[in-house]
Amino acid sequence: MIHLDWKDRETIKTVKCIHTNAAKYMVNNVLTEGNTYDVKNETEEFYFVVDNTGKVGGYYKDYFEA
Repeated sequence: MIHLDWKDRETIKTVKCIHTNAAKYMVNNVLTEGNTYDVKNETEEFYFVVDNTGKVGGYYKDYFEA
């Protein structure tokens, strides 16, 4: 159950948010264009980052540049 301690885990890398123009979801409430975020976990399709709410959320990689 890796998701229970993601916030306390070591940061893998940092990524910069390049846009918040989501077709389906409202990500502009939790991500800010131009900010950098700590990546706690990564899959092929998603980054799991500590967002503006202070919690870990999963977002498509196309919102970020590595």
